[in-house]
Amino acid sequence: MVRVLNIMANAFPAWVLCCSTLALFRPEWFAWFRGPMIVWGLAVIMLGMGITLTIDDFKRVLRTPWSVMAGFAAQYTIMPLLAFSVARLLHLEAPFAVGLILVGCCPGGTASNVVTYIAKANVPLSVLMTMCSTFGAVFMTPLMTKWLAGTYVPVDAAGLLWSTVQVVLLPLIVGLALHHGFPRVVRAVLPVAPLVSVLTIALICASIVGQNREAVIHSGGKMLLGVFLLHAGGFGLGHLFGKIIGFNTTDRRTLSIEVGMQNSGLGTVLAQRHFADPLTAVPCAISATFHSIIGSVLAGVWRLRSSTDSDQQR
Repeated sequence: MVRVLNIMANAFPAWVLCCSTLALFRPEWFAWFRGPMIVWGLAVIMLGMGITLTIDDFKRVLRTPWSVMAGFAAQYTIMPLLAFSVARLLHLEAPFAVGLILVGCCPGGTASNVVTYIAKANVPLSVLMTMCSTFGAVFMTPLMTKWLAGTYVPVDAAGLLWSTVQVVLLPLIVGLALHHGFPRVVRAVLPVAPLVSVLTIALICASIVGQNREAVIHSGGKMLLGVFLLHAGGFGLGHLFGKIIGFNTTDRRTLSIEVGMQNSGLGTVLAQRHFADPLTAVPCAISATFHSIIGSVLAGVWRLRSSTDSDQQR
């Protein structure tokens, strides 16, 4: 049963792509999942991540600070600046530009840990990087969004900060407390948690696509191209950054995945809560599909290369 649940969770890109595509043709199937439901959905995802954390995880951060700090720095420099540059280069309409910048300022997505596992890269390092960038998002996401997206529309940094505390920090802390306070319950829930997170993300993305169906269809290729360039560039520059600072091959691949994959669900919630134009959330929803597909393709290639290298060493 656990193996089946893992296989279903690892099919994350397929879930997101199928649901988002269906939403274009049958928006009513997903548009009901909106408003507070999306906020609670993201809180469930963050809670699911929180119950996997232990005090020992934080101790490991202290033992490998350089690698984790490098990932944190790459996350909050490469993606925000790349998003801003792509938005300017393509002359995106203001709501799409703000949405793209917002998702670029979000922390690494939890799906990056799954993709890292598939790629046979450094899963513990991926988990630590995701954990640190997620906690850092409480301050970094509002500040970076205010700085970069404020050139397009007014940005309420204080409001973004409070929302990020509510939907990210509090569920993580509750999850961490549950892990240590109710270990038996957590052990029973853990096998199901990744699949619940994956399905919730797919629902969030499909809901946004369904609610903004006409805009997605008529936005032309520019918005889609912008999201693709953001994530493709994130994977590429993340790998290059790892090479420059001397990471080995496995850790370079881990950093690439961590930088290229964003917490699009957080971007979606923040966009809906704090920006008047509903189109701001669209790039965030599309983002989940693109980074999942690119990440999965890279993971497959790297997994094959790892297997080939292992065979040659025997």
